Amino acid sequence: MATTPEFPSDLLAGQAELHQVRAELSALLKRLPWSVEPLNGFSDDLGWRKIERPASPGWTPDEQAEVEKLRRREHELAVFVSGHRFWSETTAADRVDARSKLKHAEEEQPPA
Repeated sequence: MATTPEFPSDLLAGQAELHQVRAELSALLKRLPWSVEPLNGFSDDLGWRKIERPASPGWTPDEQAEVEKLRRREHELAVFVSGHRFWSETTAADRVDARSKLKHAEEEQPPA
């Protein structure tokens, strides 16, 4: 596949939202404590590398709900994008290349 395929607008929109939801989820998880449940901190230097964690207050119910909401939406979008009718209309030999191009299609579009 030498040229970029003409992706349907709903597929492009779904992929763009999937990127956005994954970025939001990643940023949220980086801000949250390391443990969902409150746990004491620990230090372990018996393995091949030292691991230390401070005490974790756990996640609030609102934080848990936000993570669950984003994970659910991420799953919905991943199913939508991977199961889109476009893939059945694309030859098997071209699907991998087309999927790769779809993942980067947002980067290639000129700013509006």
